[in-house]
Amino acid sequence: MTEPSDAPEIGATAALLFEAGALRNLPRTGWAYDGVPRSDAENVAEHSHRASFIGAALAAMEGADPARTGLLCMLHDLHETRTGDQTPVTRRYVSTADPRKVTADQVAGAHPAVASIVTGAVEEFEAGETLEARCARDADKLDCLYRALEYQAIGYPTGGKIERCRAALITDSARSVAGAAIAMDPGQWQRTLLGTPPLP
Repeated sequence: MTEPSDAPEIGATAALLFEAGALRNLPRTGWAYDGVPRSDAENVAEHSHRASFIGAALAAMEGADPARTGLLCMLHDLHETRTGDQTPVTRRYVSTADPRKVTADQVAGAHPAVASIVTGAVEEFEAGETLEARCARDADKLDCLYRALEYQAIGYPTGGKIERCRAALITDSARSVAGAAIAMDPGQWQRTLLGTPPLP
């Protein structure tokens, strides 16, 4: 296989898309501390997927741009293909590279428009200054809270993650959704649906 010689940025972009797929094989490592075996641990891509939906929902509730927020969520952990998923425990002892620097390296050589949207989204997420970034950062924490509730429901301890994630939320919408989620059974959505008559 060779890179197209007339458009090297297309080859670099194609490689970047392969790299993004590697997040499917990267487990979220913090759950191991709570006794969740690797076979049951979510991967980074799974986390990014629901965080993107949560972010879009929070943005809609907060009056921010749902599409922009979803993009920030989707790309916020892309750098972990190169650094791994670092937990708060790990970060007490190991300095990790700035996600913005890793991202710049990841997109070097890619199509300029692709590089621009990726680096811009990561910069905005890391700065945390826009309403979209605040919603995205809340979505990151809220997805962790949701996953902790799901693990707790099947018998795994969560090591205080529910409380820590809830305490880190910034927006009113995220706090309200967290409170509602904590008060319900994670499987309630399907039991409610199965208790209603089928659609005609």
